Amino acid sequence: MVMLFSQARGLPVVTAGEAAELGTVDALTIDASAQCISHVRLSGTRAKGHPVLAWNLVRTVGQDAVIAHSTPAAETTPTQAPVHREALGSRVLTDLGDEHGAVKDIAFDPTTGHIRTIYTTLGPIPGPRLIGLGDYALVVRAH
Repeated sequence: MVMLFSQARGLPVVTAGEAAELGTVDALTIDASAQCISHVRLSGTRAKGHPVLAWNLVRTVGQDAVIAHSTPAAETTPTQAPVHREALGSRVLTDLGDEHGAVKDIAFDPTTGHIRTIYTTLGPIPGPRLIGLGDYALVVRAH
């Protein structure tokens, strides 16, 4: 089973044991070198700013909610988390400098967070080809 970034955005984030709502998914931060999600950025919480939940505290992402391990004491602040760069809508370039459209959506494993497929305006790209994500573009291996 896979989940799309667009499907995850807006889902409530709740703890497994207490069913305490931590907030809603505002964005997913990618670790491009590992081709996986590293953090979940939350909104709609009473905490100051936008709290960030490390992916290792996520049990799974379902159709109705993101389930986090109980009492996520390791919730980090945005200053402790890596810089977030929005992948959806990003320009896509190959490592050879060729244009490959823009990111329409990204499919990921809802348990491990590994990127499975990057859907672009010019067609799908396998997740393992992801090299980097910066302010200018998402970069993939040409082949």
